[in-house]
Amino acid sequence: MSRKLRFFKDQISKAGLLSSVHPVVEPDVELEDLEIQLAEHEHELIEMNSNSEKLQQRYNELLEFKMVLQKAGGFLVSSNNHAVAEETELSENVYSNDDYVETSSLLEQEMRHADQSGLRFISGIICKSKALRFERMLFRATRGNMLFNQEPAGEEIMDPLSAEMVEKTVFVVFFSGEQARTKILKICEAFGANSYPVPEDISKQRQITREVLSRLSELETTLDAGVRHRNKALTSIGYHLTQWMSMVRREKAVYDTLNMLNFDVTKKCLVGEGWCPIFAKAQIQEALQQATFDSNSQVGVIFHVMDAFESPPTYFRTNHFTNAYQEIVDAYGVARYQEANPAVYTVITFPFLFAVMFGDWGHGICLLLGALVLIARESRLSTQKLGSFMEMLFGGRYVLLLMSLFSIYCGLIYNEFFSVPFHIFGGSAYKCRDATCSDAHSAGLIKFRDPYPFGVDPSWRGSRSELPFLNSLKMKLSILLGVAQMNLGIILSYFNARFFHDSLDIRYQFVPQMIFLNSLFGYLSLLIIIKWCTGSQADLYHVMIYMFLSPTDDLGENELFWGQRPLQIVLLLLALIAVPWMLFPKPFILKKLHSERFQGRTYGMLGSSEFDLDVEPDSSWQHQEEFNFSEVFVHQMIHSIEFVLGAVSNTASYLRLWALSLAHSELSTVFYEKVLLLAWGYDNIVIRLVGLAVFAFATAFILLMMETLSAFLHALRLHWVEFQNKFYHGDGYKFKPFSFALITEDDN
Repeated sequence: MSRKLRFFKDQISKAGLLSSVHPVVEPDVELEDLEIQLAEHEHELIEMNSNSEKLQQRYNELLEFKMVLQKAGGFLVSSNNHAVAEETELSENVYSNDDYVETSSLLEQEMRHADQSGLRFISGIICKSKALRFERMLFRATRGNMLFNQEPAGEEIMDPLSAEMVEKTVFVVFFSGEQARTKILKICEAFGANSYPVPEDISKQRQITREVLSRLSELETTLDAGVRHRNKALTSIGYHLTQWMSMVRREKAVYDTLNMLNFDVTKKCLVGEGWCPIFAKAQIQEALQQATFDSNSQVGVIFHVMDAFESPPTYFRTNHFTNAYQEIVDAYGVARYQEANPAVYTVITFPFLFAVMFGDWGHGICLLLGALVLIARESRLSTQKLGSFMEMLFGGRYVLLLMSLFSIYCGLIYNEFFSVPFHIFGGSAYKCRDATCSDAHSAGLIKFRDPYPFGVDPSWRGSRSELPFLNSLKMKLSILLGVAQMNLGIILSYFNARFFHDSLDIRYQFVPQMIFLNSLFGYLSLLIIIKWCTGSQADLYHVMIYMFLSPTDDLGENELFWGQRPLQIVLLLLALIAVPWMLFPKPFILKKLHSERFQGRTYGMLGSSEFDLDVEPDSSWQHQEEFNFSEVFVHQMIHSIEFVLGAVSNTASYLRLWALSLAHSELSTVFYEKVLLLAWGYDNIVIRLVGLAVFAFATAFILLMMETLSAFLHALRLHWVEFQNKFYHGDGYKFKPFSFALITEDDN
């Protein structure tokens, strides 16, 4: 039935008709009735196609015959009822144009004796592309004893096999002898040339031409009537095609699912095992009871909850807003059953980290407008078939919305609007050193009031210390955000372990990881905050390097608070203790627990249900594989080394927040100063318009598209690698319930 429906669809598209977008909704017919209907329609269509092909072939033959009669008649000069060649091709066989008339008359004289010498001709039609090779072959086969005349047919003829319009050439071959005639006919057959008999008598030619023309007009009428009838039949099929295809797809999906079920012992019932969410149990039982009632089944449906060895699939209930964030997490790996879902935090942290790299409230407003347009057209766009790029944008419309809102927020903190600062929250805290203020950018500024209330002071813009100040600010912010997110990841690993009642992971993984990370990078974050609060000139690079190289040395001017040196020694010792704490205890404790649990046991658990009466109900969840100490130890060692090295590399990886923010800011400045302001400096409207166009193009394609994509990918990496590897296993599989709504045309 699917094949027949595909055949109908192809026929409708070939005929240039459209299947109805809003099909006629009728009550579903029975599958058996539909099969009979489809078979009848197919038989009718095949018959119509066959008749149409035969008529079209006959029409083409008559059209070719008409052309041969018209063109070949011109080659034949009627003289004493004998055929002679016309002048067209003879010009190639004479030595000079001056002798043309004489040569022609000589040939006519020769032709008058055609009966005695046995001169004959074959006329026909051949594809224009084959004409030259055809002539050469004839020349070789007859050893030059022939005369070949040709002329373009003037009309394109439809090839019945390929259904394409083909240019053809009419030819007439003059030859002598029966043997040459046989050869020429065979060559015509080999080259696909159709030969048609043309009488020598002009009156007979005219009579046959009239007959051919009348039959052509009759065939045209018949063909048109056939096409109309076929289109009418296809249109009536088109009205129901979408509904029929949907019905057949649904039936196939049902049978495909039924194939997964097994017969019970009596061979009268079907038994199926599957997963369902706990909240849907009552709903499923209700649906099954309704189905039993509707089908008048004599056997009631038995719905029984059973234990299973394999881990259940993962299912998160999402809506239009949260679905895109869940997809971002699932692209890395589907959550293991019941482990903490990072998508909950990703909803906020992902767009925020994007905005840290993309902070410009002018660009943020542009993204916001785009997101609002997609959300406003949500109901219309969700029903349309979109291109791959547009589909991706539409799917992430709510991600784009939050990304743009956070970009506006971070842009206000950085005080950048297309790289231009504004005095939005009051006046600057700085003023010019001298009264003229002419050399303020180079001579520097002095502070005269309280700090700027929100974000970066606009007076930093264009000053000598702008870049060192912003670099320092953004770099330190990146480390603070990175350490905070990594701590969140480790805290989530604690909640995972607590949920699964895994005290080993809490004691020998969560605790040492928290100690190691915060002894080093938590301490660095504390130093950054103290330095900001106190205004100290301490060099934090020096402090962190010499904390490892010479922890007992005096800090001198780099001391930020009393008792810093002993605190550093304690933190360093804690970090060193944390590494073996992570590595050694867990594998040995697991080995001890395993040997105690299976002490004295040398037999396996019986799998047969007859002997499982005394086994506790949750035994299937405690299904143990054979314990391999070396494998567990190597796994723990890899995990510990990965965390220790990752703590350093992941913290450094968060510096991409600073790097991309700087790159975005500098690119915006370049386009603003070197394109827009430069063009505005000319007193010429054309140059100004060109400058404005280049600035708009650069902003739209480089900053709003390429930079957005770049910041998106970097934020993605920070979540997948730096954040999720602290707690997320991601080795589960999705719950995919059977649903008619999810069956697409590609599921055949």
